[in-house]
Amino acid sequence: MDIAARVNEFTKQHPEKPIIRLGIGDVTLPLPEAVVQAMTEASKEMGKMETFRGYGPECGYEFLRKAISENDYGKRGVDIGIDEIFVSDGAKSDTGNIGDIFSSDNVVAVCDPVYPVYVDTNVMAGRAGEYEEGKGWNRIVYMPCRKENHFLPELPEKEADIIYLCFPNNPSGAGITADELKKWVDYANGHKSVILYDAAYEAYITGDLPHSIYEIEGAKTCAIEFRSFSKTAGFTGTRCAFTVVPKELVFGGVSLNKLWSRRQSTKMNGVSYVVQRAAEAVYSKEGMAQVKKNIAYYQNNARIIREGLSAAGFEVYGGVDSPYIWLKTPGGLTSWEFFDLLLQKTGVVGTPGSGFGISGEGYFRLTSFNTRENTEKAVKRIIESFQA
Repeated sequence: MDIAARVNEFTKQHPEKPIIRLGIGDVTLPLPEAVVQAMTEASKEMGKMETFRGYGPECGYEFLRKAISENDYGKRGVDIGIDEIFVSDGAKSDTGNIGDIFSSDNVVAVCDPVYPVYVDTNVMAGRAGEYEEGKGWNRIVYMPCRKENHFLPELPEKEADIIYLCFPNNPSGAGITADELKKWVDYANGHKSVILYDAAYEAYITGDLPHSIYEIEGAKTCAIEFRSFSKTAGFTGTRCAFTVVPKELVFGGVSLNKLWSRRQSTKMNGVSYVVQRAAEAVYSKEGMAQVKKNIAYYQNNARIIREGLSAAGFEVYGGVDSPYIWLKTPGGLTSWEFFDLLLQKTGVVGTPGSGFGISGEGYFRLTSFNTRENTEKAVKRIIESFQA
């Protein structure tokens, strides 16, 4: 029985008990005003003959790719050309679809625990092999991320063609230093591997950590980076993201920039003009200030969860450079046992760590994307229930 089914059953049995959801990574704050204004103006343009637009460039309008190049990379001293940026409807889509440009024979390495899309899409593509109970897929290289290694993966013993990394990490919330990331860039270049770097949560970084893998020397010849406006600017329902594929990146003698461009132009007709104008507004002076305010709101929620549960005796990780809190389940409970207990005692819903992989067993993910009021209520309920 999955999360939705268990919650629905609980609601039927206890209609008087309100549910607080700290599980799914969906945002609650509305879109920034600058974004809404840009969407409104763009919508008006679409209603006039002289400014109407049909199919746009499959890889994104130049105005948005230029804004991305200048703000997300140029300001950090990284030179990324607009022809290396591909606008899409989401990082989830891109991290899943990127497999289209690789061979089914390529060996894939993933962190464990891991965002399930990385694994599931490779299973669908035929790269995973056979599933072995308690071990996982026998053709996938798992890189355990445990508290003993600060939830960072170790370089794989078995050589991998494709390496998925996500930092700040989902689900553990761990960040990665430039020195640690350099090890991966050097490994990938040395083994002719490609790193698929998911940086969807880079806007939540508070410390001195790299926001992009391209801040690391040598990354352009071995890495593809994924970014999203979903958690940054509240686009979970609006849908816009982008992927960076450097022209220097060659795999198996083939330019992956050209291959991804071919894939995108073949399988999609681009993101709507209205949405891309909305994304462009994220980089305006007003937009950046409003986005920063929203992110601070979620960061404060993460602090409330982290500090509240930690003070109550729970073993808590993450929540500093990430909107996710990685909680060790108390009393030796399994992830699902804790889920059921938490639901029954408090009405709070999180995500069992085992859903992210074998090494996620015994952990539980909470998110900071609810309202501050609900976040405070949830923490209070958990503390009171488990101290009773």
